[in-house]
Amino acid sequence: MSLITFDETDFDVFTIPGLEARMAAIVGQIRPKLTWLGDQLKPGLSLLCGQEMHPHVAKHARRTVNPPNDTWVAWAHHKRGYKAHPHFQVGLWSTHLFIQFAVIYECGHKEQFAGQLRQQLDRIRQHIPGHYFWSDDHTKPDTVPHVQMKPEDFASLIRKLETTKKAEVLCGLRIDRHDPILSQSEALIQTIEETFHTLLPLYRMAF
Repeated sequence: MSLITFDETDFDVFTIPGLEARMAAIVGQIRPKLTWLGDQLKPGLSLLCGQEMHPHVAKHARRTVNPPNDTWVAWAHHKRGYKAHPHFQVGLWSTHLFIQFAVIYECGHKEQFAGQLRQQLDRIRQHIPGHYFWSDDHTKPDTVPHVQMKPEDFASLIRKLETTKKAEVLCGLRIDRHDPILSQSEALIQTIEETFHTLLPLYRMAF
């Protein structure tokens, strides 16, 4: 696979009823693309982060009844897993492709990140582009545009990270499923790499 693109059929996978049928489509249709992205972007992301970043493609192994509503590839500095560590992701919901930095509920760096976000909030608010998004739940597609985030919203996010065991924070870029860039491999790769670069200060704050 020398080029990577996404089309309507990739996003329609998440409308297939039933765990077995949807997983078959994810494994056969989407997972090869995510695996390719994982390997393709690993060298540049490792150089950007100053440490080797290992790709991990979602397996959805714990699911026994409900089919997944999204899927992704994640990069983390840990070779054996990513959930317990700050990481980057590229993935799909039925409505959009996402490129994001994530600290999810299993991560042990939440308090560190929360403290740094509090200290550097003014700089981060100026640094993150207005059309990027924030989320506090990786299991839901709903997000809030950065331009709409108020000081009290960040204060609530920080407080949850410090006090709530299952708190999460995600920040990144959404690309609508109909955006023509998804059919332009080189432009898509460039956008992903640029997004990682923009999100790098968040990643560094987590350590």
